[in-house]
Amino acid sequence: MGDVISTHLDESRRHYISEKTGKVLGEFCQFYEEQYGVALFNSIRYEIEGNGGPQSQLLHRKVPLDDRVIISGNLFQYVEENKKWRNRFSVVPHNYGLVLYENKLAYDRGIQPRIVLNSAGYKILTSLDQYLDLVNSSLPGTTPKSGNAPILKCPTQFPLILWHPYSRHYYFCVMTGKEQDKWRAVFQDCVRHCNNGIPEDSKVEAPAFTDAVRMYRQSKEQYGTWDMLCGNEVQVLSNLVMEELVPELKNTIGPKLKGKAQERQRLWIQISDAVYRLVYDQIKAHYDAVVTKCELERPRMESTIRTDMDQIITSKEHLASKIRAFVLPKAEICVRNHVQPYIPSILEALMIPTSQGFAEVREVFFKEVTDMNMNVINESGMEKLGEYMEKLSQLAFHPVKMQSCYEKMDQLKLEGLQQRFDVSSASVFKQRAQILMRQQMDDAVHTFGTLLHQELAKMLGKEELCKSIQRILERVLKKYDYDSSTVRKKFFREALLQITIPFLLKKLAPTCKGELPKFQELIFEDFDNFILVENTYEEVVLQSVMKDIMQAVKEAAVQRKHNLYRDSMVMHNSDPNLHLLGEGMPIDWGEEFGSQPDSDPSAEKRHRARQVVSVIHDDEGALSYEAGAEVLMHQVSQEELGSEELEACPALAAPGSPDSMQGIRGMLVKEFCVETPVPAREEAKEPLTNGTIVQQSGGSEERGVERAAQKAEEGPGSLEHSAPHDAGSPCPVNPGVEEQEAKPAVPTSPAKPPALTAASLLAEGGVEVNRHEPSDKETGEEVSTQAHAEKVESAQPATENSAGATENSAEVQTQF
Repeated sequence: MGDVISTHLDESRRHYISEKTGKVLGEFCQFYEEQYGVALFNSIRYEIEGNGGPQSQLLHRKVPLDDRVIISGNLFQYVEENKKWRNRFSVVPHNYGLVLYENKLAYDRGIQPRIVLNSAGYKILTSLDQYLDLVNSSLPGTTPKSGNAPILKCPTQFPLILWHPYSRHYYFCVMTGKEQDKWRAVFQDCVRHCNNGIPEDSKVEAPAFTDAVRMYRQSKEQYGTWDMLCGNEVQVLSNLVMEELVPELKNTIGPKLKGKAQERQRLWIQISDAVYRLVYDQIKAHYDAVVTKCELERPRMESTIRTDMDQIITSKEHLASKIRAFVLPKAEICVRNHVQPYIPSILEALMIPTSQGFAEVREVFFKEVTDMNMNVINESGMEKLGEYMEKLSQLAFHPVKMQSCYEKMDQLKLEGLQQRFDVSSASVFKQRAQILMRQQMDDAVHTFGTLLHQELAKMLGKEELCKSIQRILERVLKKYDYDSSTVRKKFFREALLQITIPFLLKKLAPTCKGELPKFQELIFEDFDNFILVENTYEEVVLQSVMKDIMQAVKEAAVQRKHNLYRDSMVMHNSDPNLHLLGEGMPIDWGEEFGSQPDSDPSAEKRHRARQVVSVIHDDEGALSYEAGAEVLMHQVSQEELGSEELEACPALAAPGSPDSMQGIRGMLVKEFCVETPVPAREEAKEPLTNGTIVQQSGGSEERGVERAAQKAEEGPGSLEHSAPHDAGSPCPVNPGVEEQEAKPAVPTSPAKPPALTAASLLAEGGVEVNRHEPSDKETGEEVSTQAHAEKVESAQPATENSAGATENSAEVQTQF
């Protein structure tokens, strides 16, 4: 951990952290064991009684699209160990973990990644001012004086910073504003997905866990929504411990930090991260044991529930009637005075941005299908249909195209209501609505593809195909409108309950909570694992306000506000054969309708990862990543070079300034060559869990790393002189050979048409779309690779590609 951090986290303090973690975990596990029996009973009762609500009209994809890579490309990362910016090859696979490699060559060769990051709980910041505000508020008394250098200096005008209240921060930057917008959308999608880390298909463990967290926080007088209920179970529990531990550590460690304000801020971030890792490791080791214990008890409890279901229900209803007689009069007065007047305004605040977002989903889907239909008319009909449909099938997972839908939720403002109802922020509701938007988009795309695949069996001509596409589109949009209304009404009801119930519980606690233990004697001892007084009390409070919430949503639907359908409008069996189609095998559009035959028919079927977001290269006002890497890698950090020296060295100026840009461009002599990457043979099996250090071996690569690092230290001049003689340089010296080899740089048609690479972001006005087929296995998931040509700048050869690495350190840092 380093000498300084070890000083502040000595043996006695680590022992205190361990004791505190064990105490919180012990209390939580008691709540979890209680809630597990209640959740199991509710699950079996729902299974027996049914009451499923309106049937969805759109098909839900049963087999997830695992064979895709969201994006891969270059990012500049700030390495805190040596305080330098390095060019990293970054990959976001289908599980939305951010994976950083030393460079593209390391990725293609299957070398272990440097970082595998689960971004749950992070915030994406695009300006240093935003970041500095959060850092200054994290530790009181560390705000730098005006004129002092900040904790971090970004060499371009386009930073991307991942901030976490407890864990390590990550610093990136790109060369253009367009790239910043693209990567910001990708990172936000990663955070959105990772925050939703507790699987919703778990009908027992998930509700038991979330109810246990809520009960634990309420036992500490903490009501209302909680922003850090994000990530998997171990991450959530780590956040729960850190919420109590960090204020204590700030009071004890904060005054002892020495140095300037920036150095104290940096030290506190490192200490907080070290504590978070200690807590995470301890919770991970003990939480699984508690879950296993409950799983072992499940067969016995399930047998009791199924045998005595009627008696359990009767006993629970008797308990509820007694609690209702005691609580309901007080609850109704509280609802009438403090909740009922505000329900319409809360609902309106939720409806406007949510409905606009779902309307944008419909518009984006309509536009994409219409564009595809026009392309089928203008081009080659069936020959390109497979490629177009494969791109369309991944529309819901395209962060850039979906960004216009997600941005509508940014309008959600609950400022006046947050203080009244103890809502910490609106981010919980924004994120939930955005996840529902993505699900509805995927359902619409999957339904459209299933219906179109059925229609294609008729061997249609070009005109008939276009008419069929238009007809199917209209059919799917009607289904989308119905499902969208159903999903939004459910979301509004749940959000209103999530806002009002904690408020009511807090209001009623002084007069009601102390009287609850006397109701325990009404529960039979054999059933006390499945009936809890506290849960029954909350159900009574929920019933007191549920009628008003249902009525408010119903009135909004009757008035046709925001295209909501009335509850009486039910589409039963409107398309009885559709759900039968959904039971079939997944459609592989590239293989069934691809225009190119398989180049290796004898080989086994290979699932190639499709890249959803293409890499953008903007030639105007930006350097290529190869050139930008040379500048950033040779930049001297602010801590090592004063402002006077920076002014005297224009070569070290930030690439964002026009003068330095022109100077660098003048130095570059662009030549292109082709390098065929070696296919990956190793897989990155690192799961998205706690940090693990993996050492890389290989004498020749290490020598290449040392040589590249030595050249980087010597500066651009040494690289220019040594470039023609560098054996590691991939660029040919002979211009004739270079000219001959530059031709194959245009990607040839692969055996299977690539999906969502060329058309996911259309090339326009100085924008070049780069196709990338990602390699081997990322974070434990299998994907394949296809070697392709790379363009490399010979006058400034990338020191990373020459040796496969740029730094002597070869450790892998895996973040939760």
